[in-house]
Amino acid sequence: MTSRAVYHYLDIAPLGRGEVVNLFLKDTGIEFKEVLYPYDHTWPQNSQILQHQGTTRTGQLPALEYQGIILTQHIPILRYLARDLGRYDGETNAEKYAVDAVADIYIDWRSRWVANLKTKEDAYKDDFVPKYYNLLSQYYSDHDGPYLLGDKVTYADFAVYQSIDNDQRTGTLPSILPEPLVKFKETFEQRPNIASYLKSRKPVP
Repeated sequence: MTSRAVYHYLDIAPLGRGEVVNLFLKDTGIEFKEVLYPYDHTWPQNSQILQHQGTTRTGQLPALEYQGIILTQHIPILRYLARDLGRYDGETNAEKYAVDAVADIYIDWRSRWVANLKTKEDAYKDDFVPKYYNLLSQYYSDHDGPYLLGDKVTYADFAVYQSIDNDQRTGTLPSILPEPLVKFKETFEQRPNIASYLKSRKPVP
C-alpha cells in the first residue's frame, strides 16, 4: 500500500468525466501520480488489461488507487473523498441532500452531452442545455453563493464547473448564463490550486 494516490484516466485533455476528479484532487492537495492512456486503437486492449488487473471492473475510467483501495465512477469517487476528508460536502442532512441532488442533475447532463457529441442535435443546445442551467441556477440561488452551499465549496461544484467548461468548449453553452452560475464560475476559477492548474492545462487537440 502506498500513501500516494494513483489516478488512471484517458489522455483526452480537459474533456471527459475524469477531469472532474482531476480538478478535485488538485484542489484538495492530495498527492497523486497520474497515469494516462491513449484514447485510440490501443484503448480496447488497455481496457481489458485494466479489468484483468482489477483496476476497473467495468473496463472504464477514471479509477483512483487511494489508501489501499480502488475507487471508480467519478461522482462516487468525489463522494468518497469528501467523506474521507471531512469536507467538500454538506454538514446537515438537508445540505447533503442538496449536494447529492445537484450531482445527480449533473449526471443526467453528462449523459446528454456525450450523446450530443455523436448526434449534434439542435434540441440539446436549444432546449436541454438552457433548462439544465436554469435548474442549477435555482439551487445556486438558495444561498448567497458563490458556491452551491454559499461560501462552502462542495464536490458537486466541481461537477457543475466541468459541465460549464465542456459546454463552452463544444459551443453549446447558452449565450447568457444565469447570474448565480457566472458568479460561481468566476469564483471557482480563482481558487488557488485550481487557478494554477487551469493555467498549465493543455488545450483540447
